[in-house]
Amino acid sequence: MNIDNTSYAEAAMLIRKPISEVFESFINPEITTKFWFTKSSGKLEEGKYIDWTWEMYSNHTVTVKVLAIKANEAIVIQWGEDEKALAEWEFNDLGDSKTFVTITYNGIQGSTEEMCAQIRDTTEGFSLVLAGLKAYLEHNIQLNLVADRFPVELTEE
Repeated sequence: MNIDNTSYAEAAMLIRKPISEVFESFINPEITTKFWFTKSSGKLEEGKYIDWTWEMYSNHTVTVKVLAIKANEAIVIQWGEDEKALAEWEFNDLGDSKTFVTITYNGIQGSTEEMCAQIRDTTEGFSLVLAGLKAYLEHNIQLNLVADRFPVELTEE
């Protein structure tokens, strides 16, 4: 699977767990809610629309359309209503219970300044997701990285 990478954000990390376990962590909301969003309308399945909610951010919800799933290889979703806003997960089995995950987000648009901000924010967000996943799967620790990125105390005025 290859998305058009003209303006994109990317994050990648080694997770010391078998590829099937790492892949399942992004498909199954019972696991994903331990390190990313807080609620989901269901498990990722090709062709389905799924709502992801971040309760800590005033119940911010995004609807994703699952465009493609290749078990233990890749996931491609459309993020929201913009058909150009695509996120792709690639899973590479490195043996010895090691998986290298790359998340690429495509569809960044706007002025140079807006695009730079989107690239920065998206790269940071997916880096936090991968770090949270790594801590959860490797050490059974929930770091709350996504939740703590914008603490309520800083967002309330």
